Amino acid sequence: MALLVNFLFIHSLLDIIDQLTRATTHLKTQPQIGCNGHPELCDRKYSNITHIATHDAPFVGVLPMENQNVDIPTQLDAGIRFLQAQTHRNVFGKISLCHTSCLMKDAGLLKDYLKVIKSWLDTHPQEVVTLLLTNGDRRPTSEYDAAFRQSNITQYAYSMPPGDPNQWTPDSWPTLGQLIAKGTRLLVFLDRGADQVQVPYILNEFSYFWETPFENLVDPRFPSCDIDRPVGIKGFPQSVQQRMYIVNHFLDTKLHVVGSPEVPDRRDARRTNAWEGKGGVGDHVERCAGMWGRRPAAMLLDYFDGGDGLKAQRLLNGFL
Repeated sequence: MALLVNFLFIHSLLDIIDQLTRATTHLKTQPQIGCNGHPELCDRKYSNITHIATHDAPFVGVLPMENQNVDIPTQLDAGIRFLQAQTHRNVFGKISLCHTSCLMKDAGLLKDYLKVIKSWLDTHPQEVVTLLLTNGDRRPTSEYDAAFRQSNITQYAYSMPPGDPNQWTPDSWPTLGQLIAKGTRLLVFLDRGADQVQVPYILNEFSYFWETPFENLVDPRFPSCDIDRPVGIKGFPQSVQQRMYIVNHFLDTKLHVVGSPEVPDRRDARRTNAWEGKGGVGDHVERCAGMWGRRPAAMLLDYFDGGDGLKAQRLLNGFL
């Protein structure tokens, strides 16, 4: 038994080293031309772009609960323009980037994460970035607003015009060129508790998106394109069509330890993130597009640099 455990540990460690080596050697910096690297995107509405998004973007490293191989600036340099992160209130009462809980993984304060993104935006004036934050402890929007203001990033934040979000449709969104021209190059969404009257630049995710199921332990075919959240729009076609949608395309697994929690499936990331093949990114997105008549606004991936994540982003937006 001990030999088996040692073998599995060594096999997993070698796989991690291989992935990190690939990440540091094959990622290239996307050129700063046009809008988000492509002149053709300048006249395209924000809602008519498919982003490859990094799931749990700030959780970087080799530990089992970490979802990415490279840090935020490297993700952005490579071409990622949609970052998702979990947040919780830490033991000192501050909003932190915590994986499930701050006892399991605390990647630092939200304000410091935002400072990193602001620094990158300062030097990349033609880029539009989206942040999706989960509010695991249902903290008031004012606490998030405080972190954004402390980081001085609010100058870039896009504020939704006054009005009923239920009247907003995909055609209502500005183009990337318009966002860049106005300097509002950061779009922020919060999954719970957003108060757009109080803080108009922190948008309620589920007023503008719906998501496919996100818990997948066993099925690498990714068979589902169904609406998982918000549950209230199921059966209401108009509500579905007026929202963009996000496809969750990542696998979890369990460690070979009794009682182990679910962790990201690092070992199979290259297959999960492949463009071709059953259950790959291309297969999953085209099935969802066939079901809903349009492609998603974002696909969330773990270990985006493993497989064809950036290739998928180019192809899904019409670039070779």
